[in-house]
Amino acid sequence: MANRMQATVAKTALALLATALYPLCAAPQTGRVETPVPASSASRDATTDDYNQRLGQLKQSLPGIRGNSDAEDYRIGPQDLLQISVFEAPELNRTVRVTASGEISLPLLGAVQAADLTPKTLESVVQELLRRSYMKDPHVGVFVQEMQSHPVSVFGAVKKPGVFQIGSAKTLVEVLSMAEGLAEDAGDTVIVMRGAGLPGPSESDSAAETMSEPKEESNSPVTNVSRASEGRAPGNTVEINLKDLLESGNARDNVAVYPGDVVKVTRAGVVYVEGEVKKPGGFTLKTNENISVLQAVAMAEGLTHTASRGRARIIRTDEATGTRTEIPLNLDKMLAGTLADPLLHSKDIIFVPNSAGKSALYGSTSIISMAGTAAIYRW
Repeated sequence: MANRMQATVAKTALALLATALYPLCAAPQTGRVETPVPASSASRDATTDDYNQRLGQLKQSLPGIRGNSDAEDYRIGPQDLLQISVFEAPELNRTVRVTASGEISLPLLGAVQAADLTPKTLESVVQELLRRSYMKDPHVGVFVQEMQSHPVSVFGAVKKPGVFQIGSAKTLVEVLSMAEGLAEDAGDTVIVMRGAGLPGPSESDSAAETMSEPKEESNSPVTNVSRASEGRAPGNTVEINLKDLLESGNARDNVAVYPGDVVKVTRAGVVYVEGEVKKPGGFTLKTNENISVLQAVAMAEGLTHTASRGRARIIRTDEATGTRTEIPLNLDKMLAGTLADPLLHSKDIIFVPNSAGKSALYGSTSIISMAGTAAIYRW
């Protein structure tokens, strides 16, 4: 299927470029004929900035997780920092860190199991323990001062990869927004790995589950996707098409992300076309896709009338060594079929100089700098 799609793209691109370049090849050299601009699809005009703007719009418009608020729903976990207040006995107030085994240590009471309880439930537990031996009618407050046990990891092609603490489930759009949106080279897939950021199962898991109050939200819908359909079981993965999510705004693509999940935004290959073309910039490649020089020039909507078609070149940088290579191109011969149309590597830069020699001032360093600030088009 992928090969058929690539072949179709190649034929379309070659046809567009042939239409654009034929008048230049056939026209007398005494006059200048401007290269016609091939019609571009609307999707090709979308840039990463457009996608990030759409991400912000979806955060406001798509429904979030249905259920209790974070404060009510939050489950205490190891390494959380809790503030415990006993209103009738301020001397018992403490700020305590939950241990790796899920316990806190309190005056008079000693070790108290706190992991997997909500703050409200822990208040009731401490009140009951104090009531049994020390106080007639205690009132206890529990405040989570630092959340350290509910991480979601976001990495790959996002602006701010890292580990974020979430009190309860968030939507994918919310989590991507926490990572400040997409990087320029974001690919077309987001992978949610269920439970990949959690430690392996322990003997305390079943005990903690027994102690916890019933989780009513377990049967609540999350946007329009049930947990079963999302494959929430640890070790499962959910793949979301980023373009479908951001362009269609379908709530079913806006899956829930739970504490302990890992979110990865795949990186796309990007090729750049700079110099004397109608639409200079970077163009993202679909997964496992390769495009040729003529296809890339067609994506840039063809050449300007001042382009030097015989003196174009590819600037290629080896990522491992940093070695820079320049490969000469003759677009006229490629179009005529007398010269092979080579496939491009990710991060290749095609530079088409000016026929008047003005582009001779641009060395490879300047061209690479130019590409670094170019708009990235997604198609």
